[in-house]
Amino acid sequence: MKRFQGKVALITGASRGIGRAIATLLAREGAHIVLNYLRNEEAARETEARLKTNGVKVITVAANVGNPKEAETLVETAGKTFGQIDILVHNAALGAFKPVSQLRMNQWDLSLDVNAKALLVLVQTALPWMEKSGGSVIALSSLGSKRYIPNYGAIGISKAALETLVHYLAVELAPRKIRVNSVSGGLVDTDATQSFPDKELVFKEVIRRTPAGRVGKPEDLAKVVAFLASDEASWIYGQTVIADGGLSLV
Repeated sequence: MKRFQGKVALITGASRGIGRAIATLLAREGAHIVLNYLRNEEAARETEARLKTNGVKVITVAANVGNPKEAETLVETAGKTFGQIDILVHNAALGAFKPVSQLRMNQWDLSLDVNAKALLVLVQTALPWMEKSGGSVIALSSLGSKRYIPNYGAIGISKAALETLVHYLAVELAPRKIRVNSVSGGLVDTDATQSFPDKELVFKEVIRRTPAGRVGKPEDLAKVVAFLASDEASWIYGQTVIADGGLSLV
């Protein structure tokens, strides 16, 4: 029996990168997938086709989860289509790469809306479909939530808010048999990292400092997410699991 046979997983930002790796692994393990994306329909449809080769059902929904109405519609579409939501993964993230002292207020709002507030809206809307038989909520965070990373303030601060929200939701939803946790990775090689200022220098320095000797791959985090969504993690509540190749240790 596959770990997630017959379960339904909703994954935000799932058309590329870490989100696609998560969707791919969960689908391989038997989960039906609600694949959310923002703009790149071509990538979303390509991912959808790949997921369906696992013999699972997949629906693709375009939505800006930073907009509460669109986030609500995304969840309602998933719930009405499948009648249940067992796994909710908030992976979508946006943010400007610049010093905090130079952030414009709309850039600040964007990061908080997409990276943190969206989780609250998604969970609140998903409760009627999750509390029927319990489930797992997993949010993707980053090391910038706890340490200073140059030009990463907008995202790092929003991820700190995200992790605190995870703590509160974990306690409040535990009686409903819903577990809430987060996963924090080090530098992960995705399309998003292509926009990093001085990308090559950043990668070189991270590799030098990482005990594992490389940057992360989307599949590295996908495996941790799948673990947290599984019954093997049934005793884990409100935790941020750091999967960074040891970078945060040095």
